[in-house]
Amino acid sequence: MRKLGIHSFVWTNGLTQDGLEMALDKSAEHGYRMIEFAYLRPEKFDLDRLARKAKALDVEIVVTMGLPAEADVSSEDKAVVAKGRDLLANAVKAVRDVGGIRLGGILYSMHGKYARMPTRTGWMHSAEAIAETADIAKDCGVEIVLEIVNRFESNLLNTTAQGLKFIEDTGRDDVYLHLDSFHMNIEEADPAAAIRLAGDAMTYYHIGENYRGFLGTGTIDFNAIFRALVEIGYDRDIVFESFSSSVVDEALSLACGIWRDTWTDNDPLAAHAKRFIEMKWEEAKRQHDLNRTA
Repeated sequence: MRKLGIHSFVWTNGLTQDGLEMALDKSAEHGYRMIEFAYLRPEKFDLDRLARKAKALDVEIVVTMGLPAEADVSSEDKAVVAKGRDLLANAVKAVRDVGGIRLGGILYSMHGKYARMPTRTGWMHSAEAIAETADIAKDCGVEIVLEIVNRFESNLLNTTAQGLKFIEDTGRDDVYLHLDSFHMNIEEADPAAAIRLAGDAMTYYHIGENYRGFLGTGTIDFNAIFRALVEIGYDRDIVFESFSSSVVDEALSLACGIWRDTWTDNDPLAAHAKRFIEMKWEEAKRQHDLNRTA
């Protein structure tokens, strides 16, 4: 594990500059060295100020997002796809301007439940858009990672195997997978096996419980998850993600189905998550080393 991070929605709804700056302060206070923001529109936020604050706190920035229906790059409508390409290009530049290192999330489709099956034409429109975005990102020094999400938040990429095929179809060697224990718990028959399948193609991992609450209190087998991460020699970033209706804004609540408070006090949640992830990581490393010497 390179750096341990936390999603800003643990702290703020992300609608104000003050909220984002508070999230940076709270993340650093709890010992996190990375923060994940939702797409920061330059016209709404002072990106230079956020960049300076993050650097002063020694906290790296990652940005994630999902596309709206009117800018869905997996659409068969070329005008809609063009809007999505522009949105992705602007997002990459915003990540660069805030001093961020990575753009991830549902970059390849609308974020939400579809009322139709995906099409081959839409798949290729999306792959071409991501390839173009990766070209822009390369010039900006920004890494592109595609989050594999559950069937209720996209109809295109729901499994690691689909993600690997999609990356192949982009024709790029600089587009990577962004896996998430919450989504894998829904879609993968064996999440640990899916991590092993991803291997070096995965450069970003979300840790979240099956109900978005305190880690270790739900049904996800985190022992298996961390063993798999250690076995593939995962040396990139891990970010804790948890949503509660007490903090997140209405738009995200609707998109992700956050209908209740999964927690109400974010300080103990964040402190517990850091201890839990570090403990599970060390346990998995020790077990891996024992297995190698046995």
